Amino acid sequence: MNAPTTTAAATPAANPRKKALVTIASIVVLAGLGWAAYDAVVASHYEDTDNAYVQGNVVQITPQIGGTVMALMADDTDFVKAGQTLVQFDPADAKLALDQAEANLAQTVRQVRTLYANNTTLAAQVALRSADVARSQTDISRAQSEVDRANDDLRRRQTLSGNGAVSKEELNHAQTALANAKSGLSSVQASVASAQAGVTAAREQLTSNQAMTEGTSVEQHPSVQAAAAKVREAFLASQRADIKAPVDGYVAKRTVQLGQRIAAGTSMMSIIPLNQVWVDANFKEVQLRNIRIGQGVKLTADLYGKKMEYTGTVQGLGVGTGAAFALLPAQNATGNWIKVVQRVPVRVALDPQQLVDHPLRVGLSMVATIDVTNKDGKMLADAPRSAALATTQVLATSEKSANAEVQRVIAANLGRPAAPLKLAAAPVAVAVAQAQ
Repeated sequence: MNAPTTTAAATPAANPRKKALVTIASIVVLAGLGWAAYDAVVASHYEDTDNAYVQGNVVQITPQIGGTVMALMADDTDFVKAGQTLVQFDPADAKLALDQAEANLAQTVRQVRTLYANNTTLAAQVALRSADVARSQTDISRAQSEVDRANDDLRRRQTLSGNGAVSKEELNHAQTALANAKSGLSSVQASVASAQAGVTAAREQLTSNQAMTEGTSVEQHPSVQAAAAKVREAFLASQRADIKAPVDGYVAKRTVQLGQRIAAGTSMMSIIPLNQVWVDANFKEVQLRNIRIGQGVKLTADLYGKKMEYTGTVQGLGVGTGAAFALLPAQNATGNWIKVVQRVPVRVALDPQQLVDHPLRVGLSMVATIDVTNKDGKMLADAPRSAALATTQVLATSEKSANAEVQRVIAANLGRPAAPLKLAAAPVAVAVAQAQ
């Protein structure tokens, strides 16, 4: 009698449990359908990652010459403008080298002027030697006439000596006169040969000197150009004793100290232009299939939280994973290999105005969400950059000032205004007479 009563009592209690399970199952199914619908309609159009960091250009400040630090004009966290002096070196060594180079240029100009002046002197020597040859030729004719006359006198006396009209002593005198005339002729002939040799030597000296001066002017002479190049080098070194900022930005990681001896190329500090930062968002390889260049990106920084949302654009996709460029790449050809999903950096350009209003720092964490609805863009760039990525005119030391210094030294040692120096290697053809 009690068993049917127990079964009848349990039946009503089972109905609420069943209803609860059905309700929960329905909720799960509806949630799944809702998530599937959300994924199909919304989530599938976005790719996001929190593995994103702010990156920027870290401009290393290195000197082009060595020197001793005399003054520090900037420190960490300082804002500097392009062209502002950051570090000053002791200019004494550079000034001394410039003075030596200028003195050497002045001496070279005077030596080259001497070469041009020697052309006239050597030409006069050639004319003088030629005149000696002409005079010796006249002396040969006179000496030959003396020989002929002495020879005639001797023959005449020899004819008369058989009749006794001429004494033996007079005949001896005639023979002696002929011998003396012949000796004089030989001496004059030797003088002519010597004069001709002198003309040849003078002409060779003139040719040798002209080879060092023809086809160029004093200003464009190779020796002067070489000395002028040393002056330019020393002048530029003197200008580079002041280390200037190549870009606008903030000073970071200063390592140089006052009084320190710095070698050329040593890093002294860094400048980071915070108005040119970007974001490297590291996406999983399975997320890259829908990412294209030009797609819009929404970003938030831990620095400001979700109240500040940055607007960006996909600028490019990396050509390798982070592991591929690691100092010690992973070796996957092992027996205990475990697959690890790799990540590829995607560069995101930020809105410059937003960076002005809400500046970021290099290395900050970001959350990036890319809208992948539009897939018309390219995965990789297929054209080279049409313009320079970055330029600066600060490090372009004024070459005009160096050339003006060279021209000043040359003009002071020429005795007349110096012609503008050409930087080309080919000399200007100018006649020797015009150079003088």
